[in-house]
Amino acid sequence: MRILRGRGISKGVARGLALVSSQPISFLGGVDANTGVVIEKNHELFGKSIAGRVLVFPSGKGSTVGTYVIYQLSKASKAPLAIVNRLCEPIVAVGAIISGIPAVDNLEVDPIKELKSGQEVEVDGTNGLVKVFD
Repeated sequence: MRILRGRGISKGVARGLALVSSQPISFLGGVDANTGVVIEKNHELFGKSIAGRVLVFPSGKGSTVGTYVIYQLSKASKAPLAIVNRLCEPIVAVGAIISGIPAVDNLEVDPIKELKSGQEVEVDGTNGLVKVFD
């Protein structure tokens, strides 16, 4: 097991399989709020579900309404278990906080290069830690 240190954004701990994207994600118009499936046509995660995964991506993009899409995903049980960003900007940060989704950013390594889809990881947003189980 490896422990990566960063900055806690949203408190809590969650463990699951990573889903990694090198592209920013727009929750408004980029993710179906009822299913958790990425619907942005040219996105590398197009057609994949973020539900129940540890979502690893550089940052959010787009409208501030994306915050409420994250909240809607949570209410529909289609949200990610946790979020890891290079830099968690306000749209994603507030969405994670109001939805109770643990989130970490500013890791000592680049999470996009360090983590792989399908790896088991644990995100501790309270202490700013990501544990990687090999």
